[in-house]
Amino acid sequence: MSITKQDVLKKYFGYDSFRPQQAEIIDKVMDNQDCLVLMPTGGGKSVCFQIPAILRDGLTVVISPLIALMKDQVEALRGNGINAAFLNSSLSSAEQDQVMWQAKVGELKLLYIAPERLFSGNTFDFLREWNVQLFAIDEAHCISSWGHDFRPEYRQLSNLKLRFPDVSVIALTATADRVTRRDILKQLGIEHAETYIASFNRPNLSLNVLPGRKRIQQIQSFVYKHDGQPGIIYCLSRKGTETVAASLQNAGFKAAFYHAGLPSEQRSKVQEQFLKDDIQVIVATIAFGMGIDKSNVRWVIHYNLPSNVESFYQEIGRAGRDGSPSDTVLFYSYMDIITRQDMINNSEQSEEQKELLHAKLNRMKQYAEADICRRRILLSYFNEAVEKDCGNCDVCRNPRTRFDATVIAQKALSGIARTDQKVAMGMLIDILRGSRNRNVLQYGYDRLPTFGVGHDLRGEEWAEYISQLLNSGVMDIAYDEAHAFKLNAASRQILKGERKVELVKFIPISERKAKEEELAPKEKPKQEIIRDALFERLRILRKQMADALAVPPYVVFSDATLSEMAQKKPVSEAQMKAVSGIGAEKFRRYGETFINEIVAFARENTQPGTRIVKGMTYIETLDLYKAGYSVKVIGEKRNLNPVTILSHLVKLKEDGHAIDLKALIDDKTYNTIIKAAEEMNIRKEDPLKPLFELLNEQYDYGQIKLALAVWEEEMH
Repeated sequence: MSITKQDVLKKYFGYDSFRPQQAEIIDKVMDNQDCLVLMPTGGGKSVCFQIPAILRDGLTVVISPLIALMKDQVEALRGNGINAAFLNSSLSSAEQDQVMWQAKVGELKLLYIAPERLFSGNTFDFLREWNVQLFAIDEAHCISSWGHDFRPEYRQLSNLKLRFPDVSVIALTATADRVTRRDILKQLGIEHAETYIASFNRPNLSLNVLPGRKRIQQIQSFVYKHDGQPGIIYCLSRKGTETVAASLQNAGFKAAFYHAGLPSEQRSKVQEQFLKDDIQVIVATIAFGMGIDKSNVRWVIHYNLPSNVESFYQEIGRAGRDGSPSDTVLFYSYMDIITRQDMINNSEQSEEQKELLHAKLNRMKQYAEADICRRRILLSYFNEAVEKDCGNCDVCRNPRTRFDATVIAQKALSGIARTDQKVAMGMLIDILRGSRNRNVLQYGYDRLPTFGVGHDLRGEEWAEYISQLLNSGVMDIAYDEAHAFKLNAASRQILKGERKVELVKFIPISERKAKEEELAPKEKPKQEIIRDALFERLRILRKQMADALAVPPYVVFSDATLSEMAQKKPVSEAQMKAVSGIGAEKFRRYGETFINEIVAFARENTQPGTRIVKGMTYIETLDLYKAGYSVKVIGEKRNLNPVTILSHLVKLKEDGHAIDLKALIDDKTYNTIIKAAEEMNIRKEDPLKPLFELLNEQYDYGQIKLALAVWEEEMH
């Protein structure tokens, strides 16, 4: 019987059903057709070429710029029982020769290779000997100069179709707008290939934007609330990564920094520690992340504004790849806009390219300043229609109330004007509120007409409103002049009464917290407490097993799989394989160990008269059976009828446990029951009462079930 794509999905990956469009794409690839696939990070792109690779004869070559990602993906594939390898500069010559030999003799299903390696030496000549059936081009946006991560070496991939016209190509990316998509197809020479665009919606990601004040303190508070949960903080500069990491280390968190200026050995060490959950927080430039396949990243923070929506969405997509709830935070201030604009203006890009980069930056700015559902903005950027607000972003949770703030703006702008545009945030607030501190008096600011005109607002209110004015562009800031505020054309229009200003109403932090506490459950139900405790127990076991195998913990099981395991508490092979993400190979490697841990947890936490694990009664029967007791003695010890014990043993056999059912029934009883069953054409799943009556009620239901189970086993 031929194996189907559904069989492969279950056997090797442990899932019962495909995500939207995956099955169609696999069919297209199996039909030897080219295609372009757009799926968000964590959306299941890899399955689209990995399953065809397993189903087809020959080799699938995966071209990826990400050496670290190759290693992770190959480890995960091998962990699922799939023959895979990678070929890049991290391998010694002997190791590369071994991989190439495996490819030549047909031992591999998938080979991951960097574009530099692909186009070096005589690799193309070897490819002709390796029975290549499919080229999968990952991070395909790198081939387009319109994309956010253009890599010139990717342009050489246009040679693939020229050299291998009969080998199909599947190009995959997580982020590409319409222009970039067209360019990818053109550059790869597959202009007529079908394009599949999956939903970019990642509802498990919570989207939040916070004002860029006191970022370090906000981050420390955030990480404290996410104790033990791995996360990434992205910074614009190398120095920024080191500063933020040091602040977290000083606060007692396991954190490290990562940027391109570090020696490769140190970068590799930090990355390995993060992958293995030895450090909780990695503070990095965008040099980190593309090569990370870590599924249990629970949060991502952007310390600075990204340069475009594509990069932002790809980076936050590194959180919650396993589908479990995850948080994302973007800190935003007008300083980030100025910095990014300067970087673009001072770059060596063409004027046309600079114009494009400024436009993309402006879209990112619009997202950060939005007063409507943030997910709507992200999805509309990728041309995806959204019917309703998401309910899982800061705007949806705390709807903005706008008001006419023209007078407030005029007061602030007047204060800036009358101080000759020389004051920064703190001093301006002191002037508006009428504070008579030493600095205000020293400069004579207490004699200004604007002194005290804003005494009706608290300092934190003024800070919020001034930040909104700055972020909306109606005033400027000179970072090279001690952050002094400056007026612009819009400022002067407002001061003259020619332009109105609307701001979002300030909500004190205390009110926000009170609202959150009001909405939050006061006390977890007992079942949730048990589930969380079991999850932590399983997480520790996973870490121990991963360390022993020298692989990242998520290669053993993802957080989503562990969470479902903690909820369902499987105690048999059948129950364990019903957990999403557990296929035949994963169960063979880890199943019994995790079942034993769940059983041990249940025994330690079950109180008299309670049962926290479904099927625990069967396990208790199994323990006594393994100890060598007879059915009668097991029944006595458990205070249960022997009929019930026999039913337990039949069920345990069905669930994959080693039960010798034949030894539990004598030949005469077995033959009599089966002869009668054959006469009535009755099977194990049929009602047993007619058979019970035909046998003149001489054999109980336990014996009948046992005989039919043995009969069915022998027939197979």
